[in-house]
Amino acid sequence: MLAPLGLALLVGTIGYTLASYKMVTVMGDSMRPTYPQGDQLLTERIDAGEIRRGDVLLIEAPEHYQGEPMLRRVIGTGGDHVAGDGNQVTVNGKPVNEPYVRHREDPLIVRPYDVKVPNGRLFLLGDYRVNSNDSRFHLSEKSGSIAASGVQGRVLEDSAVPTVLVTLGSLGTVLILAGIGGYAVGRRARRPLSSWTPRPIP
Repeated sequence: MLAPLGLALLVGTIGYTLASYKMVTVMGDSMRPTYPQGDQLLTERIDAGEIRRGDVLLIEAPEHYQGEPMLRRVIGTGGDHVAGDGNQVTVNGKPVNEPYVRHREDPLIVRPYDVKVPNGRLFLLGDYRVNSNDSRFHLSEKSGSIAASGVQGRVLEDSAVPTVLVTLGSLGTVLILAGIGGYAVGRRARRPLSSWTPRPIP
């Protein structure tokens, strides 16, 4: 009984993990130094309603980025007023604290912008602002925003599968082993003793 239960738990955990999480490799420089090229990242699938400012998303937007999905950071969500002048970004009139942005001394080639993000869409920037094809370069197309429906996942900061999934998978493995062990012991216990007939004494 334990082995089937453990197998179901293990298979269910593996299936859920594969459906909810995805490993990706950073292919460019737009998110450095936070995520340099070659980094292996774990992303989790999320609904549009779970997206928050500051999230780093794996997003597919053929109208802006050709080919593979890109990693970009959420600066504004639907209804936000986003403005940028040089390296300073404000959202709804408040400066955004961006400790992840480096190389602020490098000159930017984009002009100041001041936009309102349409509902259901996202204003995205790369962390390496000098070398990032992001919302700043597509302002004529819905204020440079990307549809939230194009989000494929959110990067997990610790790049680790949640502990509860690891625990469930381990529990499933233990139950399988316990079930197999119990079955083997049970078979040995039911094995008939070899018959022994005493020899007659002459």
